[in-house]
Amino acid sequence: MKIITTPDRCLREKSEKVRVIDEEIRKVIADMRKLSTDWEADHPYELSAAMAAPQIGVLKRIIIIRDDMEDKKNATFTALINPEVIRAEGKTVTDYEGCLSVPSIYGKVPRASKVKIKAKLEDGTEVRIKATGELARTLLHEIDHLDGILFIDHIKGVKDAFYEMNDNGDLVPVDYEEKIAGNKQLWGEE
Repeated sequence: MKIITTPDRCLREKSEKVRVIDEEIRKVIADMRKLSTDWEADHPYELSAAMAAPQIGVLKRIIIIRDDMEDKKNATFTALINPEVIRAEGKTVTDYEGCLSVPSIYGKVPRASKVKIKAKLEDGTEVRIKATGELARTLLHEIDHLDGILFIDHIKGVKDAFYEMNDNGDLVPVDYEEKIAGNKQLWGEE
C-alpha cells in the first residue's frame, strides 16, 4: 500500500459505507496508521494529522485522526468509521491546510470553526464528537475526502490562497497562474 496523490482518480470518487468492521477493515486502518507515520518520518517540518481511506486507494468511509496534534512523538491515531457531519457551525475561519495526497501545495481554506460528528470506533462503539478549531478543520478535511473533495477545491480560483513549503519549513505564496491554474495533474484532469 502507498499514499496516492493527485491526479489519481480514486481521490475524486465517493466512498462506500462500511457495513461490517472485520479483519479487512482493521487491516486498512493499520495500513493507514503505518503510512501516516512513515510519511511523517520523511517530512521533518510536517505533522501527519489525519488520513482518509481513499488516500490509500480504498473507497471505504474510514478516517484516522491523530490523538495529539501538538506532539509529533505521540503517533497514535483514532479510527472513525462512517463519520458523518451532523452540523458545521460557528464563525468561518480561514487557515492553512495541506494534504498527504496533494504534495507540495498548501492553501488558506475557509471552514466552520465548530462541528458535530457521529461515527463508529474500531470496536463498533457509536460516538458523537463535538470539535472546535484545528480538530474541527481536520475532521471536515478528512470527511471531504470520503466524498471525493480535496481542500484545493474550496479555494479554486482564489489566487492568493495557495502556498508551498520552502527548504526552511516556511510557507511562501506561489504564483497562481504559473503553478496552480493550469496544473492539470493537481486538479486531476490528466
